Amino acid sequence: MTATTRNDVPIALEGDGVELRTQVIGGGLSVGYVTLPRGADMTPVFKGLPGDACQCPHWGYLVKGRLLMHTDEGDETYEAGQAYYWAPGHVPEALEDCEFVEFSPTEDFRTVLDHIKSAMG
Repeated sequence: MTATTRNDVPIALEGDGVELRTQVIGGGLSVGYVTLPRGADMTPVFKGLPGDACQCPHWGYLVKGRLLMHTDEGDETYEAGQAYYWAPGHVPEALEDCEFVEFSPTEDFRTVLDHIKSAMG
């Protein structure tokens, strides 16, 4: 696959200000462009997954905003300009309008995305 920009990537999920664009980029990885509005708490959509949390690892970069990540090890706040690694077992909550770009194992991400779509109806 060649390089791609956010607007070239299809929308996989949207509603209530949340937008996820994702595309397979090769090597077993997918890129995700994520927008979360201030106050978005992803807790409800992860209910039913092990630990009621996202079980897909993500490597990425927070482009805009502040995000609170809930994990079994405790909560951590991320701010625009920070790169991150989120291990399986996390739940994001947007403290401000957020935009981030992340890379995830395609199959793990697809499993989580299918669960989220089902939870959202």
